[in-house]
Amino acid sequence: MLELQEGATVATALQASADQVTDPVGPATRQVGIWGRVCSTDTLLRDGDRVEIYRPLEIDPKEARRLRGLRAPRPRAKIRR
Repeated sequence: MLELQEGATVATALQASADQVTDPVGPATRQVGIWGRVCSTDTLLRDGDRVEIYRPLEIDPKEARRLRGLRAPRPRAKIRR
């Protein structure tokens, strides 16, 4: 949690938190948002806002689920007698 002065922007928050954030994506390519909504870095913050940094997906979610399914052990069939 950061304490910022009134009138702070998303960019100000990102600069203030630079030592706490490990962001492998460069600043020119990243998107930011507040509470799940994409916004620009010059957006003014309000008390209690949560600033989020969005990175591009490393793998398509459908493909990731398919790969997890391939790796997961399959349940054995029960034989009824």
